[in-house]
Amino acid sequence: MTTAFPPCLNRNWRTLYRAAILESNKRVLPQRVSEAEEAVKARERELFYDNGTPQEGNGTSEEKEALEDALYALRAFRTARQHTEAA
Repeated sequence: MTTAFPPCLNRNWRTLYRAAILESNKRVLPQRVSEAEEAVKARERELFYDNGTPQEGNGTSEEKEALEDALYALRAFRTARQHTEAA
């Protein structure tokens, strides 16, 4: 199930991303990573469906690249954590 975040959270994806990668509590970590991933994906969808029309919320190419990088990092972070727990 994909959570639909309100637009204000979609644009706040950087805060959720930072909270996830800086989280030190192992019990909270999976939730933080999930929240950040969903916010990043929601922002990507929001930008995709804007269809390039000039309006508030259109992301720059820098933001789009940052979203791709963040999602890649979160997935790598989750995979590394899973491997660490399995060892």
